[in-house]
Amino acid sequence: MSDDRRLDVLRAIVEDYVATQEPVGSRSLLDRHQLGVSPATIRNDMAALEDEGYITQPHTSAGRIPTDKGYRLFVDRLSTVKALSPAERRAIETFLTGAVDVDDVVQRSVKVLAQLTNQVAIVQYPSLTRSTVRHIELVALEGSRVLLVVITSSGRVEQRIIELVETPDTELVAEMRTRIARATVGERLPEASLRLADMIETFAANDRPVVTSIVTTLTHTFSNERSDERIAVGGTANLARFGSDFDTAIKPVLEAMEEQVVLLKLLGEATSGLSVRIGTETGHEGLSSTAVVSSAYGADDLALATLGTVGPTRMDYPATMAAVGAVARYVGRTLADN
Repeated sequence: MSDDRRLDVLRAIVEDYVATQEPVGSRSLLDRHQLGVSPATIRNDMAALEDEGYITQPHTSAGRIPTDKGYRLFVDRLSTVKALSPAERRAIETFLTGAVDVDDVVQRSVKVLAQLTNQVAIVQYPSLTRSTVRHIELVALEGSRVLLVVITSSGRVEQRIIELVETPDTELVAEMRTRIARATVGERLPEASLRLADMIETFAANDRPVVTSIVTTLTHTFSNERSDERIAVGGTANLARFGSDFDTAIKPVLEAMEEQVVLLKLLGEATSGLSVRIGTETGHEGLSSTAVVSSAYGADDLALATLGTVGPTRMDYPATMAAVGAVARYVGRTLADN
């Protein structure tokens, strides 16, 4: 469609249907929008949009509603995303301020996103495999024990107490702390593990049993945690707010969202920018009446995971996209600052 006027008509139909939940007729378009054309022209444009599959006539109503194809064109042609109000921005900041750890950040994020959009919010836990090492501490405790602390760019803090076969020399602990930090800080966790493996042979033979125990524990800490397979979901009760025409879709949507694999697939791989999938684009039959708006979030310019919302195809796309994008930015900033 190259006709800008017909695009304006489609935009008006989408906006009115989202606002009223009623099929939109040519008369209401003229009453609510300054389209600058005659009623006959509006009817012709609506007929053309229907022929091309962008709108459809539900039942015997004289009005029209957008199809998934129509919503897709509407989203693709959005010139601006609706700005958040100062109150909405304060709500996000207030919710996330004071979060004590990654779990707290995720739980707060899913709550505020569900409240802002009145949709189902999904937040994927940050992936340690995409994280980098921010800080490593090695502290000698009483006897043959040492405390290992790992802090990643996702904000996760891991602590391990290691029982060694012998009491380590103070100078050896200090030397290991320095060399481990030099080899791993700033590196992604998989690469950091490889660099640690190469380090063992650089120590004296009599120090290697202690070095091996510490390096092995540290490598397991890097590799065993699969936090990116965890998700938090909030706002499922919002499905009941979507109107009578959505009632028949609630059960399959709820059933689909009970499967964690489905939710992870919905969020997709973390990439830059917003993603909007509408209807059948979700790739799941039970979600064919919904749309998914998602965005990557991260720290230090590194995408760690994804968050998003699930709502009806009849959603306020500009507002939802703004909320998802804003929460993603705030979460990334919170992780980076903490």
